[in-house]
Amino acid sequence: MKKVGLIAGAGELPLEFAKSAFRKNTDIEIFCIRKITDKKIKNYGVTHWINFGEAQKLIDLLKDRNIKDIVMLGKIEHYSIIFSLHKLDRRAKEFLSKLKDKRAKTILEAVINELKEEGFNFIDPTPYLENLLIREGLIAGNIQDKKLIKDAEFGLKIAKEIAELDIGQTVVVKNGIVIAVEGIEGTDKCIIRGGKLGGEGTVVCKVARKNQDMRYDVPVIGTKTLKSMKKAKAKLLAIESGKTFLLEREKFKNLAEKFGIAVIGFKI
Repeated sequence: MKKVGLIAGAGELPLEFAKSAFRKNTDIEIFCIRKITDKKIKNYGVTHWINFGEAQKLIDLLKDRNIKDIVMLGKIEHYSIIFSLHKLDRRAKEFLSKLKDKRAKTILEAVINELKEEGFNFIDPTPYLENLLIREGLIAGNIQDKKLIKDAEFGLKIAKEIAELDIGQTVVVKNGIVIAVEGIEGTDKCIIRGGKLGGEGTVVCKVARKNQDMRYDVPVIGTKTLKSMKKAKAKLLAIESGKTFLLEREKFKNLAEKFGIAVIGFKI
């Protein structure tokens, strides 16, 4: 049986992958980052812990464990990479210095190419996570105001263009106006900023990149998204279906109902 190496960042997504791999009897080893990866992940496979920025140690560990097939899941905040250069080892600093720019897509694609050159193969994690993919249609809540749907359709088009420029994957809109665009701060802070600027009744739109590579940086929503929307008094979460992962589906649906937030998957 081939081993699969999971490079695990923050959040629930690497946990969900590890659980699924465990249920499928996949031989999995997990490479975790101290103070970032959820410690519960150790229940689902052999775990190795490294410090943030220890690129060479990670490569050496993967080779020592005879792992060729790897998956990279979970959040490592973009600003952590950009503003924590002093924490990176020599290999990571040399790697970043060669990049044409420091956009998220540029960094992630370069990481994949760097590891490919070392003999590793990035596999698509979707077969382990298919049950998390959002489908088209109403996911939670209900829509009373048809203007929200119109705002969602408008916002999703804008978000798709922003995602293609690799600025962010989320926009907040209201009454046909773009209120906030996700930058380096991430989705949740963008939502809250949109609420401060637009007031009650904003629509949050989140999409994948055009021709999204499902091996990395697939959009994810969960209860944290809803909590940020509640703070912002947002009313609708519009998501691209088929290319976004939804975590803790039942808990998510219940919380959306409680907060009075509608959630809809749109096919783009």
